[in-house]
Amino acid sequence: MRKLYLLFISCLTSCLLFAQQKPNVVFIYVDDLGYGDLSCYGTTKINTPNIDKLAKQGIRFTNAHSTSATCTPSRYALMTGLYPWRKAGTGVLPGDAALIIPTDKTTLPSLFQKAGYQTGIVGKWHLGLGDKREKEWNGELKPGPNEVGFDYSFIFPATADRVPTVFVENHHVVALDANDLIQVDYNKKIGNDPTGIENPELLKMHSSPDHGHNNTIVNGIGRIGYMSGGNKARWTDEEMPLTFLAKAKEFIDTNKQRPFFLYYSLTEPHVPRMPSTMFKGKSNLGYRGDAILQMDWAVGEIMKQLENLGLAKNTMIIFSSDNGPVLDDGYQDEAVSKLNGHTPAGILRGGKYSTFEAGTRIPLIISWPAKTKVGVTKAVVSQIDFLASFSNLLKIKTNTSEATDSENMLDALLGKTSKGRTVLIEQGTTSLAILKDNWKYIEPNNRAAMNVLTNTELGNNPQPQLYDLNKDLGERENLANQYPKLVNELAELLQKIKNQKNKD
Repeated sequence: MRKLYLLFISCLTSCLLFAQQKPNVVFIYVDDLGYGDLSCYGTTKINTPNIDKLAKQGIRFTNAHSTSATCTPSRYALMTGLYPWRKAGTGVLPGDAALIIPTDKTTLPSLFQKAGYQTGIVGKWHLGLGDKREKEWNGELKPGPNEVGFDYSFIFPATADRVPTVFVENHHVVALDANDLIQVDYNKKIGNDPTGIENPELLKMHSSPDHGHNNTIVNGIGRIGYMSGGNKARWTDEEMPLTFLAKAKEFIDTNKQRPFFLYYSLTEPHVPRMPSTMFKGKSNLGYRGDAILQMDWAVGEIMKQLENLGLAKNTMIIFSSDNGPVLDDGYQDEAVSKLNGHTPAGILRGGKYSTFEAGTRIPLIISWPAKTKVGVTKAVVSQIDFLASFSNLLKIKTNTSEATDSENMLDALLGKTSKGRTVLIEQGTTSLAILKDNWKYIEPNNRAAMNVLTNTELGNNPQPQLYDLNKDLGERENLANQYPKLVNELAELLQKIKNQKNKD
């Protein structure tokens, strides 16, 4: 009996020591937020006090990157530690896509699971569900987040502008009526629901021409894809962010006595921008600005909760975006007409979809009061590096065949050094670029120079491009003709990295 008692005390002591040494981690991942969209990054047209407070108590990065200029590939890299362009099928997914994250490899959440954490995802997923596109939405939806490392999941499947517009909690659609079963099709109309193209008079937010946001109408907004059934289960856009916030806070409260990892994936300011009523008209920048204010408020609510629970000091909050900004991305929501001098990309060129810096250079703030230094850093870091960095922090080794593109940047992420990555690959929608020692080379291609639908420069050019980002962060002067030797060196290095075998 005494031996059992001593064993129990030993285990309890170990658990308490673990809890004291390992931080809780809340990863707040927002959608389509630009380098110039936050007041702590210099904008004067919108005020984000809660995120500014986070930056003041932590470290703010000026040279941080998502891997890609669109959402699905950036999220794939974050979860796997692999460059998404190595694997086919990692582009922007439809709402009925199959799961693209491997279930037999270490992922970011499963790394935390192995370290004894409770893991949860709340918010946008957009990495597929099930093992094929044709799926039974009215049954068990798996594999999904729970099969790749999350103990708890409360998500919507893809994006807010794609069907199905429902919440999925741990494999099942929330509030599903067995007498009103869901069907989804991205190729042809199904059911009798009105569509934006057939019934524009029913829209409370009109779609932009040629974007494809004119299929099934849900909550007065045309979506991409067709959906029938599930009427009780369909969320409203104004309610959806508040539901995600409530579920995120519920996860924190449930797990406050043990280490937890929460991936809180907000949809703001992605389209369709239909903020909760209390935020409409608050920014004077249209619904996009209002959505940013709503996002900032949600960040503040999470920070308050951690303070009230006594968890703030030993909780690492990571705040970042999946790619750069876009204004007109499918809806006429006054994001362009009410811009009022705001520059979502700051001094950077391009935006979402672009190989230029505004496509992948994103806000990144890390606050862990017990450990991080306070300040601003120029260290080059990528979201692909979180897996290797947390592997180091948590002392959990991955196999040599896993997360092969992820580098251990823990010291840079904690502000202990300004030395970050020496080489980084950036992915636009149609080309790759390589960064090395503040030089950036964009491989030549003959694709369109502009995304005319979003008015975004894509960075495409039939000639090689070379920029000195130390002197020309706006990428205005192409120096390729002046430094042909450097162009060749970077082109060869990019090709070498591209040729490395993907072991996924």
